[in-house]
Amino acid sequence: MKLALHWQILIAIIAATTIGCFITVDTTVLGINLFDAFGFIGHLFLNALKMLIVPLVMSSIICGISGMGGSEHLGRLGGKTLAFYLVSSLLAILVGLMLVNVFTPGLIDGKPAGAQLNLSSAEMVASNLQKVEGRGTGDIVEIFIRMVPPNIVKAAAEGQMLGLIFFSLVFGYFMTRLEGDNKKALFDMWHGVQEVMMMITMLIMKFAPVGVFGLVAKTITQTGLGAFASMAWFLLTVVLALAIHVFVTMPILLKVLAGVSPIKHFRAMGEALLTAFSTASSSATLPLTIECVEKNAGVSNRISSFVLPLGATVNMDGTALYECVAAMFIAQAYGLDITFVHQFTIVTVALLTSIGVAGPPPAWWPLR
Repeated sequence: MKLALHWQILIAIIAATTIGCFITVDTTVLGINLFDAFGFIGHLFLNALKMLIVPLVMSSIICGISGMGGSEHLGRLGGKTLAFYLVSSLLAILVGLMLVNVFTPGLIDGKPAGAQLNLSSAEMVASNLQKVEGRGTGDIVEIFIRMVPPNIVKAAAEGQMLGLIFFSLVFGYFMTRLEGDNKKALFDMWHGVQEVMMMITMLIMKFAPVGVFGLVAKTITQTGLGAFASMAWFLLTVVLALAIHVFVTMPILLKVLAGVSPIKHFRAMGEALLTAFSTASSSATLPLTIECVEKNAGVSNRISSFVLPLGATVNMDGTALYECVAAMFIAQAYGLDITFVHQFTIVTVALLTSIGVAGPPPAWWPLR
């Protein structure tokens, strides 16, 4: 009996973690540096997934929009989708804000812990905050600017997914306004592209356990499990907040809003979840996510082809949560007085800056 792909990926993660703990970046076998070998395998797999993103996203959205039949259906689905993404991101940030206030990871014995932190670890957190430093609610204008790229080819080459999605939405909508042979020719072409991309995705995913093993093994070999010992409370706060959002908040939303069993849905999405965890990229995991949602969860292509590419770009719950916790952690560690107004500002900025953040790698993955 063939082992399911998600179990293969899980075994690969465990094996990679174990091996990574017992070797160093200089370990060689038969003259081959294992660290470099792991990096080669992992990057090759990740690049293969990234290779699919642009054609898959464009074909999925264009097919989904053109198949809706009119602006009324698009407006209803788009409104519900954006409302859900806004609510889920806001809930993620509030969970992180609550836990960082409860655990106060930036304080040791009630005093700011800035002087006692491992320098490299503190710099790691600070570097992840550079993207939000000096920003405010006015940065929402930048989101709309990124949404309309001056050069769609350049946007695709640079992975500017927000602009690519907007172009695909507009293109798909006006495809529905065409008549006759032109409409049929475009519709058939984009559906053909989408089918081919999914076939390539399934081919690449056969090598997922090997690719995941390389990614995780390289990371563990380089950092070790004790690299962030001085920031244990911070890491615990982030991981616990993410766990609450994934295993409590999202299942409640899933049950209340969709009437779907969270356990069945987690089983259906197992392969995509493990791949996302190991690659640390929502964008790179998108091809497999679409496959799992349609084949395992029973969601129609009309819905998944619109909702998932958009969500992989604008629904960055983990990023928003991490930025909020990290900002509060730095403030606590250096004795800054954070009032309710300041905390509300952090929530707002984290929500805004999480929109359209690049998928690989995200800010919430501390080991990357």
